[in-house]
Amino acid sequence: MSSYSSNYLRLLSLTKQLTSYVNQGRHVDALSLFHRMQTSPSLTLDPFVYPLVLKSCTAIHRRQLASSVHAYATKSSLISNPFIACALVDMYGKCFSISSARKLFDEIPQRNVVSWNSMISIYTRSGRVDAALKLFHSMDVVPNESTFNAIIAGLSDLEDGSFKAIGFYRRMQKLRFSPNLITLLALLPACIGVAALTLIKEIHGYAFRTNIEPHPQLRSGLVEAYGRCGSLVNARNVFQSMGERDVVAWSSLISAYALHGEAQAALEVFQQMEMAKVWPDDITFLGVLKACSHAGLADEALDYFDRMQKDYKVEASADHYSCLVDALSRTGRLYEAYNVIKEMPMKPTPKTWGALLGACRTYGEVELAEIAGRALFEIEPSNAANYVLLAKIYASVGRYEEAQRMRMEMKEMRVKGAPGSSWVLNQD
Repeated sequence: MSSYSSNYLRLLSLTKQLTSYVNQGRHVDALSLFHRMQTSPSLTLDPFVYPLVLKSCTAIHRRQLASSVHAYATKSSLISNPFIACALVDMYGKCFSISSARKLFDEIPQRNVVSWNSMISIYTRSGRVDAALKLFHSMDVVPNESTFNAIIAGLSDLEDGSFKAIGFYRRMQKLRFSPNLITLLALLPACIGVAALTLIKEIHGYAFRTNIEPHPQLRSGLVEAYGRCGSLVNARNVFQSMGERDVVAWSSLISAYALHGEAQAALEVFQQMEMAKVWPDDITFLGVLKACSHAGLADEALDYFDRMQKDYKVEASADHYSCLVDALSRTGRLYEAYNVIKEMPMKPTPKTWGALLGACRTYGEVELAEIAGRALFEIEPSNAANYVLLAKIYASVGRYEEAQRMRMEMKEMRVKGAPGSSWVLNQD
């Protein structure tokens, strides 16, 4: 065998090993291997190596090495290779800045759909969906499934993007593209955002027909989607069909029951989760505490809150504190709730103070209502609901002058109530 053939076979073997390291997430090993390959005088590296190296550089933020690869690619005229160019765009977007990624993208002489998708994904991941859409509409190549997946995911993350995400999904179908697992996972949050139960069922059916349904991540997403839209039977059925249930699946079912007032069912699922030796996380306990809150189980909420921190070492967030305050407030234990707020290690959120203020109206507690109201005026001075609620509390105990003063403060602060609105989802 000639020296050239021997070196070529060695290069193939090392490239295969490099690919394995990158795919397994062993990025330090991958870069170490690349260094050995690069310094070997008998090896001439081909363009297939550099996208792999850039992927590892991106994963562990080796910016200096990535910049060196870029310099070498430019010097060797490899920048025209679409796979190297795409990897560079992705690296600059994740390790440097979006503007540097865009500058490089604009300099690529021949951009294929992978290059376009890379830049679009950088925009959507950073929340710049408008820029992603503008780039999408300027594409000079035919988009593919990955293009639509990136746009759908970006729109689904926007507060008002659910209908647009669903619209892009329909557009994708009209172009005869086949939705894949990533498409469905990106679309489910949009379905939840507008309570599109029919579309969730459509996604579920499609997943069955295409054998995507068994994927545990999709099943967990379906449990959450069905649960959030009130279809508890379907949520439970999907959950029971799962062979292995991770913390996401358990938490999704607990949250579904808690959201719809099925507190006992939520707590029973949590007990089953503990028996199954699945370690709960912060989302799990958020669902448990909400269940306690909705059912007026204040003592149980205190117990779970304590166990969360002591037994499971889960740090309490502002949302956990809000749920605990709400559970205490709903049962009339207003001063206990106020003490919890005072002892919070972080600044109380509007949700926390709002739980206390709402309960003060129920129980006619004016003194704490004033404290909660004033705190809310400082945090969100333009929220008319806080002024109106405190005014109603004053009026309920006959303190009409203070109620009128609240309305005058609203006028002085130019605070106006938001008009009511509703929406209808047209199921074509």
